[in-house]
Amino acid sequence: MRTLEYTVPPQEAGRRLEYVLRAHFELSEHRLRSLKFADCILLDGAPAHVGRAVAAGQTVMVQLRDEGAALAPYDLPLRVPYRDADILIVDKPAPLPSIASARQDSATLENAVYACLGCPADFVYRPVSRLDKGTSGLMPIALNAVAHARMQRMLHTGQYVREYLAVTEGAPQADAGVIDRPIGHAEGVRRCIDPSGKHAVTHWKVLKRYGYVTLVECRLETGRTHQIRVHMAWIGHPLFNDERYGGDRILKGTTFAKYRQFIENCFAVMPRHALHARLLGFEHPTTHRDMLFECGLPDDFRALLEKWEGYAAAGRTDEE
Repeated sequence: MRTLEYTVPPQEAGRRLEYVLRAHFELSEHRLRSLKFADCILLDGAPAHVGRAVAAGQTVMVQLRDEGAALAPYDLPLRVPYRDADILIVDKPAPLPSIASARQDSATLENAVYACLGCPADFVYRPVSRLDKGTSGLMPIALNAVAHARMQRMLHTGQYVREYLAVTEGAPQADAGVIDRPIGHAEGVRRCIDPSGKHAVTHWKVLKRYGYVTLVECRLETGRTHQIRVHMAWIGHPLFNDERYGGDRILKGTTFAKYRQFIENCFAVMPRHALHARLLGFEHPTTHRDMLFECGLPDDFRALLEKWEGYAAAGRTDEE
């Protein structure tokens, strides 16, 4: 791994980070895209969006994995619902990073896919969309450049269907709704509702209420980073155990003081945010057939629901 650094001079203050990267590191379009996807572009040590304006004195860092360096295989038994010459569909476990980077060791989905495919010499990792480290479920990976380009064009269109199951804190008053709010960058890797951000739409529907928490189905009309997590937090119902967006507030309030041990047990059962990508649909990039995949709940998600099922069956309410 090589790290390139550059300190922004006063005359470049206010420039977009992308300008600095192109002007001083001479990165190709392909390399820039791969670095963005791998979170290897840092501003003052934190991952940064290339559209962000830089300030004088800030340090721009680019972490480059040597092109000739061999990717280490990660021998992880993967569930593979589908594979052909063009696409690979995996059921990603959590918590597992989707992509190798300077901040991750070899235990990533990228390394696991490399091993799953037999460690080919010409391996190129081409995830069409990716899941957060703490999100489980279906994730598509293109096996050649043509399939990748065609599937990328489907993103943020009706041709690309993604449905998730989430456990949210609190009980939404309505049984369904649509959140249409743009998402932009906050500090570090956080995202936030931002009028100048990217268009983002989430359709949600209550599937079951368990007193204080609720099982919700979320369908993405767009697929922005942390979209469901940001949108559900914005309407006041962050995902259970999502510390980054307030999903740990249940431990900080007084409502559940007498049931603190129960809540801590729930957090121990599912030590990640409660989000699972259960359904994926798209048009096959080569055959043009309609493809639809669905996967069951992982053990930790199922165990969390069982605990809250017992809580609700005991007749407890969030007013206690």
